[in-house]
Formats: sequence, C-alpha cells, structure tokens
Amino acid sequence: MLVVLGYLMVLTFMALIMTKKLSPMLALIMVPTIFGLFAGAGLGIGDMVIEAIGDLAPTAALLMFAIMYFGLMIDVGLFDPLVRLILRVTGNDPAKVVLGTALLAGAVSLDGDGSTTFIVTTAAMLPIYLKLGMSPVVLTCVAGLANGTLNIVPWGGPTVRAAAALGVQPSDIFVPLVPSLIAGLVLVFVFAWLMGLRERRRLGTLEIGDSRLGAAAAAMSPLSQELATASRGGGTGIPGVGVSMFTSPTVALGVRGGRADGSRADAPGERAVDNPAGAGAGAGAGAAAYGGNENGTPGGATLADTMLDPDRPTLRPKMIWFNLVLTVAVMVLLVADLFPLAYVFMVGTAIALLVNFPRVKEQSAEIVAHAPSIVGVVSMVFAAGVLIGVLNGTGMVDAMAQWLVDVIPTSMGPYLAVITGVLSLPLTFFMSNDAFYFGILPVLAQSGAAFGIDPVEMARASVVGQPVHLQSPLVPAILLLVSLANVNLGDHHKKVLWRAAIVSLVMLAVAIVVGVIPWG
Repeated sequence: MLVVLGYLMVLTFMALIMTKKLSPMLALIMVPTIFGLFAGAGLGIGDMVIEAIGDLAPTAALLMFAIMYFGLMIDVGLFDPLVRLILRVTGNDPAKVVLGTALLAGAVSLDGDGSTTFIVTTAAMLPIYLKLGMSPVVLTCVAGLANGTLNIVPWGGPTVRAAAALGVQPSDIFVPLVPSLIAGLVLVFVFAWLMGLRERRRLGTLEIGDSRLGAAAAAMSPLSQELATASRGGGTGIPGVGVSMFTSPTVALGVRGGRADGSRADAPGERAVDNPAGAGAGAGAGAAAYGGNENGTPGGATLADTMLDPDRPTLRPKMIWFNLVLTVAVMVLLVADLFPLAYVFMVGTAIALLVNFPRVKEQSAEIVAHAPSIVGVVSMVFAAGVLIGVLNGTGMVDAMAQWLVDVIPTSMGPYLAVITGVLSLPLTFFMSNDAFYFGILPVLAQSGAAFGIDPVEMARASVVGQPVHLQSPLVPAILLLVSLANVNLGDHHKKVLWRAAIVSLVMLAVAIVVGVIPWG
C-alpha cells in the first residue's frame, strides 16, 4: 500500500504542476498532506513535516541571503560589464545567447554549488532574454542541464555521498567518468544550440537599443498594460505579483510619457506609463515584473531593463572594485567551506548594504525591493518540507526503493550496474540524494558484489542520473532557479526532463562503451 501511495502521490504532484491546476507551492503542501493521511500518518503528520522543515532551515537561510546579496550586486552595477561583454560577443542573436548561457552555467557549475550557479547565470542572462523577448524557460532548461551534468565532479555532493556510502575514493569514481562527462556536456551544448535556433526562428534577429527591445515588445498584451499602469511605488498593483530582484527600489514599470518598453507613446491610442513621484528613473528604465504566456515567453512589453540602465539611482560605479573584491571573497569562502554557507551570505549581505547604502532608509528600501523574490523561493523550500516529511515519516520512500530492488530478477544480476544507472534517473528525482546514496545504493552494491561487480563501478553508475536529479522539486536550487526567472516549475519540467534523461542515458552508454561500467 505504501508503494502504491508513494508513486501515486509523486505522479499526482507532477500532473498538477505540469497541467497548472495548482501552483508548485500549493501542490507541495496539499498533495502530500492528503496522501500522508491516507497512509496512516494521523496526528503525527505535523511532527513529520516540522522535522523535515527543520532540516531545510539552513538551506532556506542560504537562499534568502544569497538572493539578497546578488540582488544588491545587480542593483549597484557589479554585473553590468559582464552583461555588456556577453552582448558584444553574442550580439542580438538568440542562438548565441542560449549557447552563451550554457557556457556560463557550465563554468560557474565547477564550484559544485547549484544555487550559486543559478543566481549568477540568472543575474547575467535574464535581462538579455527579456530584452530580446526570448523565453525564460529556455534559460532555466539550459542552466539546469549544464549544472546537472557537472554535478558529478568529485567535490560535489553526489560523488562524495556515493564514495562515503561504499568506502571508495571520489577520484576513483569521477576520473574514469570524464569521457561520459565530456559526452554529456557536448549534448547539453547541442541542445542549447538547437533551442537557440528555435528562438531565432521565432523572434528573428532583434535590435537592442534605447527605444527598441525587439519584435516581441511591439504590442503590449492586456495583462502587461494592466501591470504597467497599475504600478505605484514599486508594486504591480495586482495581488500576488511583485517587483523582481532586477528592479531597484525606486524604479516602477516604465518611463513618463513612454511605452512600457521604454520608447515614446506617440501612436494614437497608446497608453503612456507614468513613473511614480520621485522615482528618478531615467529614460530606458523598463519593467521588472512580466506576465508569462503558456510558452514561458514574456507577456508583452514589460521587460526587465533596469540592470543595464546607466541612470538607475542604485548604481554605485565608484564602488565596483570593492564590490568585486567582496564577491570574490564570498565565493572563495563558499568553496573553502570554512563557515556555513548561509552565514557567509549573511555577513556578505550586511557588508554590502552597509558600504553601498549607508543610510538606514536606503538599506530598508533595498531589503523591501528584494522581498518578493525571497518570499517566492523560501516559501517553496519550506513547502517542499511537507513532501519530504511525508515521504520519510510514513516510510513511503523506503517502501518504494525496496520494491524496486525486489522486482529485479536474479537473472539480471550481471547487469546490475547498468540497472543501477537507469534506476538513478527516477530514484534521485523522487527522493533526496541522501536517501538514495545511503539507503538504496549500499543494498544494490551488496547485490552486485555477488555477481563480481566492484563497489566503485556501482558508484559510477549511481551518479549518471544527476542531470535528472537536479530538476527535482526536492532540490532547493531548482526552486531558486525557476523563482528568479519567474518560470512555472511545470513549464520547466516539460522542456527539461526528457532532455535531461537523454543526457543521463548517453553518459551511461559512453561509460559502458569505455568499460568503466560493466555490461554483463
């Protein structure tokens, strides 16, 4: 019964968010609660959930202050030179922009931390996507694929867990898998180029200028007009829609006497957009919140433009070297792992606020400006605690895993390493890495040893499913990514899951061909 309820719960959750019947946060709360009660959790369900939320609290704190820190760095202009460099290299070609996204995400992923990768990639690339009218779902898909593929590095979590669980060295797992990693990255870049070509065909080659943001911004949708005209004092005027992390606290959704895309509203019947009193935003300051359609593309002309606005009031050009040194110091401390990651970002945020915004009123305005992004991602992290708590507390996750192990026929024993590689795709998606590597992998490895399969070979097979694992709603980093890009998790899954599965299976196939994972 627990096996049936467990798989049915996960499938119900996925169906609801992919069909957009429920928002991810509501689905993460309601679906596990209902199934947990059916599983006999009773009054103990509250304790299960609170225990899981307690385990997630450090992660939520990390994401909260990481979002605030990098939001501050965006506001003060630290990433402006990087964005201008990317624009010079890629031009206004959507295909090159998507390929550049894959390269950037892959490079930052080498630090082994998904949250940092997604924050930096989104900060640098999302304004460019919105300027060109490109789909933010493409950004999340490419970034998720690149980060998931590189998640097998020996200093990353999965490889270390597999090594610890089976008593082998992380380097013995990773080094033989380098050909698989190369093949996976090549496939990621191929997918990125193909998605970029599709965006190029959809949009054409667009011109970026002070008055043109591309063909997608030529006509405003009713939703984007309402967002623009309803905005007062940095809000959208629509319940549940706030200003994103890319907006400085004094910039609203447009410019006086202009369209929401920054151009003049000269055509008859066009609705001008007014700045609030005292906003001080220069011409060209665009919108930060946008309405997305079913394809994930911006719903009209309310596009984020404040990141490149040279006149935004939060810009601190004289502090760029200080902010660069501070950011490098934060990154070094993250890699060195001398302090808890959340504490590093707490201190970094405090220093950044104190130096760049010495007045208390300015500090408060910056904190409030980034509150919508923080609430969105932290609420989903804590909501995921309901799903994790019910899976673990009711014993569903153990029953699901043991059932899979039991249904493997004895005759398939010699192929157990390959089977482990295939099983790593769904198992690491449906459960945490800790549950898989410390609960399931030792059982599979013990069974494989009876057929002459070395533990290190089982460990290699177990990590090839990481491109799929990184897309799981149980991974806080992916919740951060879709929140920062304002992308529906279901839209992200529709585009990324089948591609991630192909990347994982290609990595497994290459490992079999080169002989580092045995085939029979």
